[in-house]
Amino acid sequence: MSTTVTAPETVRTPASGSPVPARPSFLGILRGEWIKLVSLRSTWWILATTVVLITGISLAVAYSLDAVAADPLTASGLTTTNGADVVSGGFQLGMVSVAVLGALLITGEYSTGMIRSTLAAVPTRVPVLAAKAIAVAVVTVAAATVSIGLSYVVTMPQLGKYDLIPALDEARTWQVFGGTVYFLVAAALFALGVGTLLRSSAGAITVALTVLLLLPGVLSFISLDWVEKIVDYLPLPASGAFLGGGQDSLSSTGEALSPTTGVLVIAAYALVPIIAGAVVLRRRDA
Repeated sequence: MSTTVTAPETVRTPASGSPVPARPSFLGILRGEWIKLVSLRSTWWILATTVVLITGISLAVAYSLDAVAADPLTASGLTTTNGADVVSGGFQLGMVSVAVLGALLITGEYSTGMIRSTLAAVPTRVPVLAAKAIAVAVVTVAAATVSIGLSYVVTMPQLGKYDLIPALDEARTWQVFGGTVYFLVAAALFALGVGTLLRSSAGAITVALTVLLLLPGVLSFISLDWVEKIVDYLPLPASGAFLGGGQDSLSSTGEALSPTTGVLVIAAYALVPIIAGAVVLRRRDA
């Protein structure tokens, strides 16, 4: 049997006429990274886990309202409960799964050695990271949207008992839903940037989960003013500043920050590691 091999596309320079490899376009790079991402079974498992976690925990929070209503000491709290917070109540653990996806998108290539082929095909390197960021952001938006939609449907009967079904014509509802999607995307990009810097799956996932989820809870036990100030600027409290305290049960609520500041802090957590990763990726050997 014979195999026909197609030579890489080449172009000829005007001066010498010698063939050189054609430089890939950004759309081509993006298409390649997208194919890599969606062709992995782990991607679909992680996305499915994200949907299950967010939907399941939101449903559990909705059913916990029965216990709140039955207790005279807490029943009055139902009047200040927002149904949108309940629907998005599982977003903290959703951050965990999308952070794992963001980290593995780059560290997986380092562990297999495939990164050498990727960077050889794209010598400028930075477009590769940009394409990975766009690809992981798109799938995270899709998973977050599906999660919120399912959570809305499955919690509706329980929320209806207490007249807490989020009104889709209220700005507060879309602030919570949109903020949830935004913070999940930021978590994925943060992990992608950390993974680019560390080039280790275990290290990147550990750092991402510590900063995103564990550190606020640990530091909240330290009653020092400067520590409390640091906690306010961690991701979960910063998200609480925008979404409201109802979502942020695992950490302090970022009450010292305004909603706008909370959004900007989260943007910094997403962008700074990506920019630092791009600088390091361009300078460091694969």
